[in-house]
Amino acid sequence: MADPWYQDGLRFRCTRCGNCCTGAPGFVWVNDEEISAIAKFRGESIDETKAAHTRPGGDQRSLKEKANGDCVFYDRELGCTIYPVRPRQCRTWPFWESTVLTPERWKKTCEKCPGAGSGDLISAEEITRRLKVIRL
Repeated sequence: MADPWYQDGLRFRCTRCGNCCTGAPGFVWVNDEEISAIAKFRGESIDETKAAHTRPGGDQRSLKEKANGDCVFYDRELGCTIYPVRPRQCRTWPFWESTVLTPERWKKTCEKCPGAGSGDLISAEEITRRLKVIRL
């Protein structure tokens, strides 16, 4: 298999700017393990968390969004209120198949995310590991 175009790694450090948590509607997929972790972190039952903070999306569940499109757990002053237990989709950003498929896609990601393209050098091996966590 050929080396990926990012074989020398890519730079990223989360600035907690919230750009990936706000804006246009979308999906933040969560599994049962993640819902359980969020519930425990928030001191809620799993059923409470599921009912209040998630919605069905086909055969999966997604975090709900506020009317303005922000993630239900994003606070404009505090940032992510579940950061220590944020879902795998959030933990692996910006290393998704859709964002690192080509150098052009990575450039577009860097234009939207101030942490992408700067900060820590993330190795190709680590990027590949994150790509396998969730397919987006």
